[in-house]
Amino acid sequence: MVDIEEMMRRAQEASEGASRWLNESIEKSQKIAEQMQADTEKAIRRQEEEAGSAGQVASNQQRQVEILGQMFSPETMAQMADTDALIQKTVAEATALGMEGMMGQLFGEDMGVIAAALETLEMEETDGDNKDEDHLDLEMEEELYHILNEKLALLERLPELESCPYEKNDPRWGKFGILLSGIISNLNDHQLDGLDVEEHIPVMEQQVVSLVRRSWGINGRSELLDTIRYLAREGYTLRYQMYCEAASPEELVDETDDEEELASAGRGWRFAQQYKAHFSPGFMTGWDVGRAAMLARWGCYLGWLTEGEATGILWDLSQRAAEELHSWREFAQSYLFGGLIWKLLCGDAAAESYLGFLADAATDLLTGHAEENEGQWKDCPWPAARKIGFQA
Repeated sequence: MVDIEEMMRRAQEASEGASRWLNESIEKSQKIAEQMQADTEKAIRRQEEEAGSAGQVASNQQRQVEILGQMFSPETMAQMADTDALIQKTVAEATALGMEGMMGQLFGEDMGVIAAALETLEMEETDGDNKDEDHLDLEMEEELYHILNEKLALLERLPELESCPYEKNDPRWGKFGILLSGIISNLNDHQLDGLDVEEHIPVMEQQVVSLVRRSWGINGRSELLDTIRYLAREGYTLRYQMYCEAASPEELVDETDDEEELASAGRGWRFAQQYKAHFSPGFMTGWDVGRAAMLARWGCYLGWLTEGEATGILWDLSQRAAEELHSWREFAQSYLFGGLIWKLLCGDAAAESYLGFLADAATDLLTGHAEENEGQWKDCPWPAARKIGFQA
């Protein structure tokens, strides 16, 4: 079994050693050059003072060449030239190979597998950073409603275990909370058998922190907690409610908003008017809770949350999900519902393919096979709603 961490450590040590050697060489060369310049100028001044004739000037120039030769011997000059050529060659090769090629060359097949996996670790979750304004016209919006309806009906037909009551201290709550992150985890090929989303190796940790920072604009513990708190208490559930209650899109913006913001509000308002008779704001819970659960797991993996904090957050999210929704199918439908309004607000014309990815992930979770890192939902029944609190 290849020890990836040991390989990474050795590669890091080798890289640091090469950097130290290069820096030392550059510093040594700078010192030699400075000394050479000083000695050359001193020699020229001395000989110009001794004789000012043209012949002496020519002699001085020859002397300068001699001093250069003394300061940089042929061996030294050759070594510096070889070093520069090697550096240029290494940079060119690294550029040509790319990340996956370099990792494969350095670490063989095992690291090549990790490099390939990194390419799947992309899940866009930013409100407004993925705009494509050409163009979600009214006809395309209507088509997207039709596609969403088809996906919702498809999910409704998927098989699922009958829901069952969970006691307050039922250990299944822990698993259930983790599985609330199932759709994003499936899309990114994350693990779903514990809090950690990936193995703790530097390359994966860096990829996850980059994902959280780039896609969510979250740079640490405080911002992470603020975002989770927003999703748990308000999120798109409140936004959808506001769109449902507004008499027109203009009520959702103020005079300082530009045309783009007004267009975004219009798309969100039309979506709400299309569906408010069929889906209450509570139906948006899966979209908010699913993303908050993913953030909690990412935060724990990165060390921004303790395991106890992440477990407590997932517990609270689990209670809200179980109160508002009634099955994994409904949870998945909620996620697609929220995903479409998000894409509409962003003006993203790629919403159709996005809905397809989400529906495929939910299908894998409910019908897939464990050996393929799928089917996790079908082994965990949804907590049945209780009429009277938890029983002792």
